[in-house]
Amino acid sequence: MAAAPALKHWRTTVERVEKFVSPLYFTDCNLRGRLFGASCPVAALSSFLTPDRLPYQEAVQRDFRPAQVGCSFGPTWWTCWFRVELTIPEAWVGQEVHLCWESDGEGLVWRDGEPVQGLTKEGKKTSYVLTDRLGERDPRSLTLYVEVACNGLLGAGKGSIIAAPDPEKMFQLSRAELAVFHRDVHMLLVDLELLLGIAKGLGKDNQRSFQALYTANQMVNVCDPAQPETFPVAQALASRFFGQRGGESQHTIHATGHCHIDTGRTVSWAWGQVPYALSWVGPSSLWAQLPSTCPQAQQLEWVKNRYPGLHSRLQEFARRGQFVPVGGTWVEMDGNLPSGEAMVRQFLQGQNFFLQEFGKMCSEFWLPDTFGYSAQLPQIMHGCGIRRFLTQKLSWNLVNSFPHHTFFWEGLDGSRVLVHFPPGDSYGMQGSVEEVLKTVANNRDKGRANHSAFLFGFGDGGGGPTQTMLDRLKRLSNTDGLPRVQLSSPRQLFSALESDSGQLCTWVGELFLELHNGTYTTHAQIKKGNRECERILHDVELLSSLALARSAQFLYPAAQLQHLWRLLLLNQFHDVVTGSCIQIVAEEAMCHYEDIRSHGNTLLSTAAAALCAGEPGPEGLLIVNTLPWKRTEVMALPKPGGAHSLALVTVPSMGYAPVPPPTSLQPLLPQQPVFVLQEVNSASRPPPTKTDGSVTLDNGIIRVKLDPTGRLTSLVLVASGREAIAEGAVGNQFVLFDDVPLYWDAWDVMDYHLETRKPVLGQAGTLAVGTEGGLRGSAWFLLQISPNSRLSQEVVLDVGCPYVRFHTEVHWHEAHKFLKVEFPARVRSSQATYEIQFGHLQRPTHYNTSWDWARFEVWAHRWMDLSEHGFGLALLNDCKYGASVQGSILSLSLLRAPKAPDATADMGRHEFTYALMPHKGSFQDAGVIQAAYSLNFPLLALPAPSPAPATSWSAFSLSSPAVVLETVKQAESSPQRRSLVLRLYEAHGSHVDCWLHLSLPVQEAILCDLLERPDPAGHLPLRDSRLKLTFSPFQVLSLLLVLQPPPH
Repeated sequence: MAAAPALKHWRTTVERVEKFVSPLYFTDCNLRGRLFGASCPVAALSSFLTPDRLPYQEAVQRDFRPAQVGCSFGPTWWTCWFRVELTIPEAWVGQEVHLCWESDGEGLVWRDGEPVQGLTKEGKKTSYVLTDRLGERDPRSLTLYVEVACNGLLGAGKGSIIAAPDPEKMFQLSRAELAVFHRDVHMLLVDLELLLGIAKGLGKDNQRSFQALYTANQMVNVCDPAQPETFPVAQALASRFFGQRGGESQHTIHATGHCHIDTGRTVSWAWGQVPYALSWVGPSSLWAQLPSTCPQAQQLEWVKNRYPGLHSRLQEFARRGQFVPVGGTWVEMDGNLPSGEAMVRQFLQGQNFFLQEFGKMCSEFWLPDTFGYSAQLPQIMHGCGIRRFLTQKLSWNLVNSFPHHTFFWEGLDGSRVLVHFPPGDSYGMQGSVEEVLKTVANNRDKGRANHSAFLFGFGDGGGGPTQTMLDRLKRLSNTDGLPRVQLSSPRQLFSALESDSGQLCTWVGELFLELHNGTYTTHAQIKKGNRECERILHDVELLSSLALARSAQFLYPAAQLQHLWRLLLLNQFHDVVTGSCIQIVAEEAMCHYEDIRSHGNTLLSTAAAALCAGEPGPEGLLIVNTLPWKRTEVMALPKPGGAHSLALVTVPSMGYAPVPPPTSLQPLLPQQPVFVLQEVNSASRPPPTKTDGSVTLDNGIIRVKLDPTGRLTSLVLVASGREAIAEGAVGNQFVLFDDVPLYWDAWDVMDYHLETRKPVLGQAGTLAVGTEGGLRGSAWFLLQISPNSRLSQEVVLDVGCPYVRFHTEVHWHEAHKFLKVEFPARVRSSQATYEIQFGHLQRPTHYNTSWDWARFEVWAHRWMDLSEHGFGLALLNDCKYGASVQGSILSLSLLRAPKAPDATADMGRHEFTYALMPHKGSFQDAGVIQAAYSLNFPLLALPAPSPAPATSWSAFSLSSPAVVLETVKQAESSPQRRSLVLRLYEAHGSHVDCWLHLSLPVQEAILCDLLERPDPAGHLPLRDSRLKLTFSPFQVLSLLLVLQPPPH
């Protein structure tokens, strides 16, 4: 007779079921304890240690020594290879057999010379399926190899995930045995865990919650773990519950396998290649059941080079639609700091790689974990064939909750893309009921969007989806009381969202992350290397393009440039250029930058030599201007013996000029020479004369006055007599702040750091005249920042230059301090303007709302400007990104001193330059944009091994100052056709027609997209070596120029 039903107490019933599936309690008699049956030790175990990353074929030839369970290996960053010899007992025929392996570190199983699965405790992959059913004729003995990298999924931090790696950490093998796996027990555990999740997630006020709890309780009643014949009855109870369907209005969750890997954050580039194989070789056994994504081309290239067999399998899964490349970029780059051209190259390299290796380009941009999103990204996406974007990082906002999960994003130029933030606020779901319910409850676009993404798989350190996650989600496919769950590709998700997008809202402008704004400043040397290498590659491409057009013998260095660009793009990953990486990765980045500099300078010299070939003139130097406007500037030209001499040179737009003879340096008219005056004690002066040691620099355009400690007391625009420095204030004021964030040390600077402001006061008498005037005037001073840190600075004013430069050297040895420099302006405006990629935007100078206040520290590229009607003050820089304008004070962030994850971050010597430019009228009309470019792209003095040209020459020029010719390069796809690609953008924020003047032998001109695909209707008429181009505000245009065949 059946037992009479009993009145159930909620807590005891819940805990009864929890104990029945617990891995900790009552495992001698509960269901979890029956997951594995009979077991036996491995037949033999041996290993060897190496500090190197060895390929499989080399590793298996090494000398393996006997090892045993419990052995230790290491230290950090080494690799331990295990040879595992197995003999499966005859009695296990007909059963599923696993190798159970538990060790610290990241393991990779090799079978028959191919990687077959990852093993990691952190990623809950602790067994490898040898066979799902041992057959009568299956071999009983086999040998596997397990490659274990001595680091965890999140590196090897000591004590926390952001701590610096512990170089002496040792690792241990704690389990290595064969065992029978009971798949029916596993499926019952999945069902019981899901029922528990439904009961707890829906709560005591929900009828369906009690149905789930009572079903689980009844399953415990009928299921005897020691008698497998009772399992089908319990399974039937679960199936009846999960078979009860929901209604048509259910929210649909699109579950996609996902593996986010923080390339370079916690492990070095070389060591980080193990997680890629570990993450994708595991899901390969699942891909017959689900679509899984990979968003970074660089990682797939590493897999291709190191694991070619795995790469071939990925290609096959991609053909079946089970492996889905997404994102379209080379790496998941930072969304703030890379230049506009670098962002284009991320897509150009990424999309071309995906097309070449997997047969198609990506239709979704996928950037789940970066620290903000530039307002130009929608236009860049459009230009690369992408209209869909997925991310989730704004869920980390510290102050304001972003109001949408599904919306249209309108960029700086008006381009719109469809954006989705997974409402579960994670890219590493595990398929739990709690996560499924959160996805629905958290959705801020209820009523406007009835579909959501659910990205499941271990992330950050890799790992990817597991079979258990997949089993959970399949069971929840359509169950009453829960949203519908379907396994989907990103294309299916976005197609569903697009089909019902009529009610979606639009967000205009940048997507600013209200967190991690310390990353605009941390690791200043990385940021300087990034900016310099962006410049070098720009210059190399331009000169190589000109040499290609003018010389039939010149070979464009396409392969070398692709390699150098990919190095730069790799280090624009969102944890590298931002400075939130470990020390070894920072050191690798600096080595990469040095490679780019070295090879780039060689390529510059080669291109310059080709440009000079056949030109009459003396041997010597070629002065090159790589910017699209004529420049007259003071240069320091090299002399024999290593000395330098100053010269005033004029170089045409994107062209070259010969070195001027010494006799042409004077007179300087119409420019006024620079005058330098220092107030000093003199016997001829009457006593009332002020003799405080201050210095005045004056070039007839601006007049600069420095007090005896180097602070700026006056900056006057000479023509109007307008003072730029606020009354009673001083500029060039260095300030020091305490900088202790809540947790994310290298990442965050908190608003409360502003309450700890301490001006750094200099000592009178340290200011001295440097260069005494004429072409250049300067003054320099020393400043003791603290007992451990010091600064020296030269303040420089050149003839004809509209800005004063501050060449700065800092020896920085601090802990949790933040150094900035401030310029209080005699300007009033509620908005300041900041340069971003291919344009600029405004941000408030006040804290009216929480959205304003949350932007107390923002990012900019080469300049920021504070203007009122008729006058403004711009602050330019050559390698800084952190900035702010509060009220009328322009502040440039210089150096931080975080101690995690890299305790050495920013310690040591730094050199950088910033500049101050007062101007009449708007910053557009005053040439601030051009001035910032000039500061960042100095004129080049390149050696000419053959006779240097005797006359100036210009390749390109523009009729409008509103348009910038940003890039000139060879086309990617058709080197035989001798084609160039030009990239231009409208920089003022205006509609404008512009004539592009060409001096190259151009046969045909065609508009193309950012991937260099020609527009069928984009043919442009060439009139008298000119092309007419029409721009809307901040529009980016690309041109394909087909060059005439070279003369034979």
